Amino acid sequence: MNTQSTPSPQFYLTAPASCPYLPHEMERKVFTHLVGPRAAEMNDILTQGGFRRSQNIAYRPACESCRACISVRILAQEFEPSRSMRRVLASNKDIIATEFPAQPSSEQYSLFRRYLDYRHQQGGMSDMTVLDYAIMVEDTHVNTRIIEYRRREEGAGLEQRPKGELLAAALTDVMSDGLSMVYSYFNPDLDGRSLGTFMILDHIRRTKALGLPHVYLGYWVKGSRKMDYKTRFQPQEHLTPRGWERFDPTADGDKDTFR
Repeated sequence: MNTQSTPSPQFYLTAPASCPYLPHEMERKVFTHLVGPRAAEMNDILTQGGFRRSQNIAYRPACESCRACISVRILAQEFEPSRSMRRVLASNKDIIATEFPAQPSSEQYSLFRRYLDYRHQQGGMSDMTVLDYAIMVEDTHVNTRIIEYRRREEGAGLEQRPKGELLAAALTDVMSDGLSMVYSYFNPDLDGRSLGTFMILDHIRRTKALGLPHVYLGYWVKGSRKMDYKTRFQPQEHLTPRGWERFDPTADGDKDTFR
């Protein structure tokens, strides 16, 4: 009789590096590999425990002197869009969103490159090549999809791959309890459309349709203005030392932030 148990994942710690979100802070990450037949199960467990996926790596912050990075998930079944969010939905009613297997394209990379050059010139992804992009999309052992957002062409039917200009795309993991937005990007020249907000609203809609509870947004970094948008999608939960707790955006200070 074979009594050998399934090997447990091995975790590793990165060397300290400059924090990309908060000046004068150093970051470290703990990470493990997501490979093999248990990759999807481990991705679910680790995401629920505050990890994020990048290719076949699951990681989370393990900084020595800072706890600003907080995992965020939207309670999709309770969510109702605000008035400004309804305006975003209305202004993008000409967009058709289509879900595909996690396969890269030159069109996607061209848009991805424009987004990086405009929004993240100094970021860690700024020098990504077309091959790097292909690996980011394809190197997954879990249920990953890519959702393309295109401007609907006049007279276009319901083609399997719709025509029209590619305006945005999202790389998304489908998990047992919801959707995890791994990475999203959009045409930076179309600020008036609020495409980043629109993609999150679309993921909430998809999660509701699946009957699942959560949309995982990654980390909210308290004190980083570029991350403030994540707390607009209420109700939501933040992962605290006590577990997932509902976040109260009207509270002042850490003591009364959760309820």
